[in-house]
Amino acid sequence: MENFNAIPIFVAVAQNASFSAAARELNISKSAVSKRITQLEAQLGMRLIHRTTRKLSLTEAGERYYEYSLQATRAAQQAEDAVSELQGEPRGLLRINAPMSFGRLHIAPLIPEFLQRYPQVHVDLVLDDNTLNIIEQGFDLSIRATQLPDSTLIARKLAPLRSVICAAPDYKFQTQLESPADLADENCLLYSYSAEASHWEFTPEKAPLQTLSALQVKVSGNYKVNNSEALLAAILLGAGIGRLPSFAAGEYIREGKLIQLFTDYHMPAKTMYAVYPERHYMPAKVRAFLDFASEKLGRTMPHWDADIF
Repeated sequence: MENFNAIPIFVAVAQNASFSAAARELNISKSAVSKRITQLEAQLGMRLIHRTTRKLSLTEAGERYYEYSLQATRAAQQAEDAVSELQGEPRGLLRINAPMSFGRLHIAPLIPEFLQRYPQVHVDLVLDDNTLNIIEQGFDLSIRATQLPDSTLIARKLAPLRSVICAAPDYKFQTQLESPADLADENCLLYSYSAEASHWEFTPEKAPLQTLSALQVKVSGNYKVNNSEALLAAILLGAGIGRLPSFAAGEYIREGKLIQLFTDYHMPAKTMYAVYPERHYMPAKVRAFLDFASEKLGRTMPHWDADIF
C-alpha cells in the first residue's frame, strides 16, 4: 500500500505518454512526477516506463501495472461518488468532453450559467471531434452523436441532430436545381469526418413510411474540411454548396445569409447524447449537469431548428 499515492501520477503519465503533460494535468512540477515514478519503479524492482528523448512508452510490467492502477482509480472514484451523493450541493471538478463545433456553439455558452447556479463546481471542458475513451481519459461525461460501443457507458438523449443543404445567396449555380440529383453537377463542399462525406441521402417529406424512396446522390467538390464551422465559413463566402448540421446553419438561414435547398426533402438524422460511465453512485455534479443540459437542449425541436423545419 506504500505505493498507493503514486498510482494517480503513474496513470497520468501512462495516459499522456509524457511527464510534462502529466505534471500539467496534476498541477505539480515535472521533476516531482519524474521523481515519484522513479521511486515507484525502485520500490517495485521493475522498470514500468521506457524513456527516450522522443516519447515514453510502457514496458510489459508497466502495461500490467497500468491495468490494475485503472481499477484502483475507478474504485477510489466510486468511493468519492458514494460520499458525494450524500452531499446536497454539487461540488468538485467536472470534466466534460464535447465535439468541437457543437461544443463551442451550444455547450460552452451554457457553462457560465451552470457555474453560477452551482458555484462549488469547477468545469474542465475539452472540445475534440475524436471519440475519446472517457473512462481512460478521466471524463465524467461526454457529449456525442455516436452509438455506444462500450456496455459500461450509459447514454441520455439530449437533442435531435438534423442536416440541411445550403448555399450563399450569391452562389453561382451551374444548373437549375430541380432535384437533389442535380447536385452531382455542382461544386459541393464536404465534411471529411462524415462516414458518407460524398454520398448524400434524401427522402421526400411526403414519402409513405412503408416505401423505400431514399435518393442517393454522389457529390464532389474542390474543398473538404474536418470542421463544421470551417465548412460553414466557406459556404457563406459562396465557395460552393454544402451539407451542414442545423445547429450551425440555423441562425444564418433565419437571417437570410444562407439559402436552404430542397426543403421538401429530409436527410438522415442522428441524436446528440450525454454519455457517462455506469456507476453505482452518480456524483451530484454529474447529475446536476445532465439535468441542466436536458433543460437547455432536451427538446424535440431545439432552438437552433426553429423556423427551418
